[in-house]
Amino acid sequence: MSGSRVDEIAERTHTVKRMIYYYFGSKEGLYRAVLENAYDHIRTIESDLNLDSLAPQTALRRLVTVTFDYHNKHPEFVRLVMNENILQGAHIGHLPNIKERNRTVIATLRKLIDRGVKAGSFRPDIDPIELHMTISALCFYNVSNRYSFSTIFGRDMTSSKAATARREVVADIIDRWCKADS
Repeated sequence: MSGSRVDEIAERTHTVKRMIYYYFGSKEGLYRAVLENAYDHIRTIESDLNLDSLAPQTALRRLVTVTFDYHNKHPEFVRLVMNENILQGAHIGHLPNIKERNRTVIATLRKLIDRGVKAGSFRPDIDPIELHMTISALCFYNVSNRYSFSTIFGRDMTSSKAATARREVVADIIDRWCKADS
């Protein structure tokens, strides 16, 4: 956002600057709309998973792999989140309903954890916000650092083979972290 001029945005989107200002009010308004849409998109995908129909461990693994794949297929989402953090959250707090919309993933995890604890699959002390943050961090890192990691370690982290392998590692880490003591 900070590097783009409204004229450039209008040209790249095949519109006129006047329409951007009409619909969004400002460049910041456009950025906020994009940010809100990005969060809405991932939350919609999560809510459409129908995790209640799956056993708790299977449901958790499904959520993790879908989150991983989403990040991998939508690097623009990762860039938006990184940018918003560079800006110290300057815009996200101005989005209507952003807190409520993002509470859905925490409620989903809380329900999933409770089902897993009741089934004896998950340990009882899992905080759903910590779980969400851990899933996000592991999925996010694969995208945010894949080029530097590839260069430093000489391993192509951009290939589908690498992504598939990493997705399984991330799912295994989360599964083991949540698993009840046997």
